[in-house]
Amino acid sequence: MAIFQDRHAFINGSPQPSSNTNTKVIEAIDPSTLEPIAKIHTSSPSTLDAAISAGTTAFPPWSQTPPIERSRILHKAASIIRSRTQHLAIIETQSTGKPYSETSTVDIATGADVLEYYANLIASGGLNGESFPLRPEAWVYTTKAPLGVCVGIGAWNYPIQIALWKSAPCLAAGNCMVYKPSEFTSLHAEELAKIYKEAGLPDGVFNVVYGGGDVGAYLTRHPDVAKVSFTGQVSTGRKVAGAAAGEMKYVTMELGGKSPVVVLPDADVESAVDGAMMANFFSTGQVCTNGTRVFVPRAMKGAFERCLVGKMEYVRAGDLFAESTNYGPLVSRVHYDKVVGYIRHGIEGDKAKLLYGGLDVEVLTKGLPEKVRKGLWVRPTVFTDCTDDMKIVKEEIFGPVMSILFYDTLEEAVRRANDTPMGLAAGVFGKDINQCHDVVRQLEAGITWVNTWGESPAEMSVGGWKQSGVGVENGRKGLEAWVKNKSTLVEMGGSVPTVYAKL
Repeated sequence: MAIFQDRHAFINGSPQPSSNTNTKVIEAIDPSTLEPIAKIHTSSPSTLDAAISAGTTAFPPWSQTPPIERSRILHKAASIIRSRTQHLAIIETQSTGKPYSETSTVDIATGADVLEYYANLIASGGLNGESFPLRPEAWVYTTKAPLGVCVGIGAWNYPIQIALWKSAPCLAAGNCMVYKPSEFTSLHAEELAKIYKEAGLPDGVFNVVYGGGDVGAYLTRHPDVAKVSFTGQVSTGRKVAGAAAGEMKYVTMELGGKSPVVVLPDADVESAVDGAMMANFFSTGQVCTNGTRVFVPRAMKGAFERCLVGKMEYVRAGDLFAESTNYGPLVSRVHYDKVVGYIRHGIEGDKAKLLYGGLDVEVLTKGLPEKVRKGLWVRPTVFTDCTDDMKIVKEEIFGPVMSILFYDTLEEAVRRANDTPMGLAAGVFGKDINQCHDVVRQLEAGITWVNTWGESPAEMSVGGWKQSGVGVENGRKGLEAWVKNKSTLVEMGGSVPTVYAKL
């Protein structure tokens, strides 16, 4: 078991131990063993002020640094991240409980991809404006300017990836950032700050603070913060967005979902089952885009259920560093209790038919190594014959719990799929590609897939509809979220129109 150093705020290029002995300390826990691995020292208001002040001081020179020079620094940071994949993946695995086979191939790699993408984008004119003639004697041009000191509030399920999704476009655009990771998974933040410093990022451009919702609220309300980017649950996002909007700050909100998977009548059953499993059990179901409502044609019921149950043996719990392990524990005791509560309600409250899994966790853990048997494990669970009014169908569980719903017509399936206040993601599986596109067009979600699930490359802008978010991350549009626009009209004649001239 690795024991990590205690984490203190990282400001102006170095750790800043708090002099306040009353500062709250959060114990970082390995979810697979429940053993403590580090202490996280919550940042006091004075420390938060210092982080914002550092960003304010660093902003003028960093914002005026030519994009090509900023690009070189970000490219170097991406290279360092890739060279330390093993080290960073170990941190992510022990912090989140995600298998090393996942963190080493997905979390670190996709985070570095985003950093490289924005480094390339600003080097190739991604921050350029436009110009056009308005009339023979006048023309218009636009320019883009960075916002200032921005706050990034991360989530616990993809810690370093989300930190890079936020910091890469922020820094590329010429802003400074104060980053607060989730209090449950904070170990990556100082590692990233040190990598940025090693790559040549000036002190004060990227600062790290720690704590829970009270720290996030303080940062959001701070008068010197220009923008808040938040990833998390809908209820918290509403509060953050409301507080930021009240101060006329820019916001990006990437929130939760209750996403539908629509299996079309002509779909290949095995492919559809593979997609549904990816949409529910990857990262132990702790993914905001999870496709937890699986709509299946009634005529396909028997074949779909048999194929799914037959494939559940390939969801393999175990030693998180074993190559064969692809399923880990839940991230925290609080979240474990929440997910188990939903499974219990599905069985006892909703009276849903349990097709696989359930509360008997010993079925899952009896073959595990002794050191990880006491971890926060839940069985991957499938309910079938579900109805739209069930709690497990309506509310976001954020765990490995699939609900199968059967439909008779595609019109019905689309209507029911859209019957949710959230609209983060959706997907369709079928052989008729024209029909797939037609159904996807009708689904009310900001991220959609056809015959696949979950991939969000750096080039692809992603964001939610309805209550699932505001704005987008990644892609060209993702860079636009970190700049403000200035439009200038130039009168070529050099004189004011003569509206008020003497007649």
